[in-house]
Amino acid sequence: MAEEVPVSNVEEWKPRTKVGQLVKEGKISSISELYARNLSIVEPEIVDVLLPNMKYEVIDIGMVQKQTDAGELSRYKVLVVMGNYDGYVSIGVGKSKQLRVAIQKAIRDAKMHVIPVRRGCGSWECTCGESHSLPFLVSGKAGSTEVVLRPAPKGTGLVAGGVLKSLLTYAGIKDVWSFSRGETRTTDNFIFAGYKALYNTYRFVTPLDWARRR
Repeated sequence: MAEEVPVSNVEEWKPRTKVGQLVKEGKISSISELYARNLSIVEPEIVDVLLPNMKYEVIDIGMVQKQTDAGELSRYKVLVVMGNYDGYVSIGVGKSKQLRVAIQKAIRDAKMHVIPVRRGCGSWECTCGESHSLPFLVSGKAGSTEVVLRPAPKGTGLVAGGVLKSLLTYAGIKDVWSFSRGETRTTDNFIFAGYKALYNTYRFVTPLDWARRR
């Protein structure tokens, strides 16, 4: 179930980087401007200011163990997916002895890895021109898992697995065909492969981008 992302107190925020300072001063007023300048999100408060309507969902909770001199140290490992249902999505991982703290760390990590997702209508079966699917085929790989996302006509829905379907939903994609190979039962690799596939939607320059790059 989607929940509102906790937002930091912007007034008390003291930026530690130049990018954070530009955002707080209002010189960068949108997330698209941040990516247009090829700047990285180096502080989670940047997302709180530029994307205040983000939501998140806990995808997986597991236990990890570390061998120490005092014995085995067990911690929670939490995986969350975050997005605004309108072209921006992220995933984050957090570890801690306490579950609540692990979720907070995962949310903070997700804020640092928000990516834009190019949407469109790339299926030859659909010529509506709306941004309901992907503009072209993309793929991503993590470990032994590979995910291929293909544009689908309007009304198809999300033909994808559970965690991948959640990722696509938070990205604002409504129709897509997905193909996967490898060990898809590994949740981390499966969703990271889908995340990389969405990241690759902006690695391809389309004719629409030619005028923007002049």
